[in-house]
Amino acid sequence: MDAGMTPDLLWKAAEVARAAEGRLLSGSGETHFDRIVINSRLIEEKDLFVAIKGTRHDGHDFVAEVIGKGVRGVVVEHSGAPALMPMLESRGAVCVAVEDTTVALGRLARYRRRIVGPKVVAITGTSGKTTTRAITEAVCGRACRVLATHGNLNNAIGLPLTLLRLEMEHQLAILELGTNSPGEIAALAEICEPDIGVVLNVGPGHLQGLGSVEGVAREKGTLLEALDRESGVAVLNFDDPLVSGMADRASCRVIGYGLSKRADVRALSVKRGQRWLEFELFIRESGERVDVRLPCAGMFMVSNALAAAAVGCTLGIGAQEIKAGLERFVQVPGRMAIRNTRAGFTVVDDSYNANPSSVAAAISGLIDLKGDGRGILVMGDMLELGDHAADMHGKTGAVAVESGVDMICATGDFAKAVADGAVSAGMAPEKIITGSKDKIVNCLRSVLRDGDWVLVKGSRAMRMESVVSDLLALGDGGCTKGEDR
Repeated sequence: MDAGMTPDLLWKAAEVARAAEGRLLSGSGETHFDRIVINSRLIEEKDLFVAIKGTRHDGHDFVAEVIGKGVRGVVVEHSGAPALMPMLESRGAVCVAVEDTTVALGRLARYRRRIVGPKVVAITGTSGKTTTRAITEAVCGRACRVLATHGNLNNAIGLPLTLLRLEMEHQLAILELGTNSPGEIAALAEICEPDIGVVLNVGPGHLQGLGSVEGVAREKGTLLEALDRESGVAVLNFDDPLVSGMADRASCRVIGYGLSKRADVRALSVKRGQRWLEFELFIRESGERVDVRLPCAGMFMVSNALAAAAVGCTLGIGAQEIKAGLERFVQVPGRMAIRNTRAGFTVVDDSYNANPSSVAAAISGLIDLKGDGRGILVMGDMLELGDHAADMHGKTGAVAVESGVDMICATGDFAKAVADGAVSAGMAPEKIITGSKDKIVNCLRSVLRDGDWVLVKGSRAMRMESVVSDLLALGDGGCTKGEDR
């Protein structure tokens, strides 16, 4: 145990200053803190407050408030310290000053990761990160004590907050790494120091910051550079050419997964049902084969399951235990969540986020689910596509029609582009609704009937979950039958 941490992992002020590469300006270096917190509304007396400068709020503006609540210590930036010191010194509070509080938060998280010493699995990709994280947690959860990312905590603030939850009993951390600009994956990997790096796929997401699909591939590929040459393992999707090509540049061990014959972890004899997928899981290294039945639809789920299985193999988990984990996986809310209504139509809630790849995958899942019923897509804008936005929305409209969607409803700045793409692919204009979310729901009021399946999808900022709620109310209430993506 490091001298700066107590046996129950309380934080000592002097060690906070060293780990954060800051200066202790006031208070005792022996002061202990239970947790590191950035939200002034959730903080308790025995916590340490880190004043993050965000896009909407500056944590320095809340220092007086938290000290007034009895909090005994803060981490602030050097630039903001002089104005706060008289108040902090008068209260005898600990003040650690750093150059950048967001960077300091990452350093404190890395310190915690090193003290606890779990195996770390870092997952990135254009789509499927949250689902794969959840499946991997199900696969590994009975073999070891797991800490995993909650919600969308996958950036320079969210990832550290996840690592700061580590306790000594945690043997494995399963983390999501997100990015929308060059250098972010490398920075996140520097914080979490992964033992296993998983790259799921590369597609046209966050093009506003990453420029092109090739730019996305370069950014995702930097995860492999953080893996130790001797002990690190890269888990790569061999069905995605841009991901499988990373194997040639990896300096560590590589495990490939997919339907490809080259894959080390493969799915054979895949069968698709309305609400299930079956395949034979083949693990090349051990020669094991087991039959798996996933309680969900959409071929993309096979790929996500194989990624989780490959991580399990890397950690020494046997095929039967991997099978059990895959089959007990519980889907994540907002990702292909199936909601029945009393009116007889079904809402597929995939409203959490969207990019062209994830929308295409969700449409494929809708087609599997709807059977003989009608498939209706309700779509909000896909954000952060930059100059490619109009083209990508048009292509998505066309993909929906070509996949067999019966009706499209689009809202947002690029609704017309979606509609134009759908018409170009052969959909009759009268089967397309564009406008506000309220207009779409009102139009669907007279259209929906027993047996319809309605997929709701859009970027986070579009808040398409409100459409889900309105549709469920329209259907006279709903009941959850499943979830995820």
